Amino acid sequence: METSFIDARIEDFTKVLASKAPVPGGGGASALAAGLGISLAAMVGNLTAGKPKYAEHEEEVQQLLAQLEALRARALELVDEDALSFAPLAAAYGIPKADPQRPAIMEKALADACVVPLQIMELAAQGIMINRRMAQIGSRLAVSDAAAGAILCKSAMEAASLNVFINCKSMTDREAAAALDAKARACLDNYGPLAQQVFDDVLAQLRG
Repeated sequence: METSFIDARIEDFTKVLASKAPVPGGGGASALAAGLGISLAAMVGNLTAGKPKYAEHEEEVQQLLAQLEALRARALELVDEDALSFAPLAAAYGIPKADPQRPAIMEKALADACVVPLQIMELAAQGIMINRRMAQIGSRLAVSDAAAGAILCKSAMEAASLNVFINCKSMTDREAAAALDAKARACLDNYGPLAQQVFDDVLAQLRG
């Protein structure tokens, strides 16, 4: 990959995403969505920091903002890392089926291709938790943004999980595949409902 997708303009990124180019794909889009959700949590924090009304939470908000900056930067790195991680798998699919080395190469490529999506899921899960907290202690004027951030992170997590599941389905080592599958499912089960609860609670506040 000669260029970084995260350095591209939004218009250019979406054009490439919409094309038949192999990357970026769902993984890169998932990482970007996680980054957007995390950025919204940071926005709520920055709108809260320094406000006398929320002084009791100032220290925690500052700590969360520091975490969010690191998470935002990591999310963008994962956009490019996902594209890089797909290259070996694409190459493996191109190996003739008669090649005796193909099964081993394919198996490793499939397992390796699960690594970045799982990292995206874990990152999005952290974003959900911080957006959840921001919805509790952040500026009431930005509570809708915390809910939006939580839902974006939930979508990122769910989208990234599909890459894990599709690769696991093709693996011949069913024990290894089951372990990867279980990690993805646990993340969805543990954090998906939390994100949905943030959205539902904030929606009730706004519509009530």
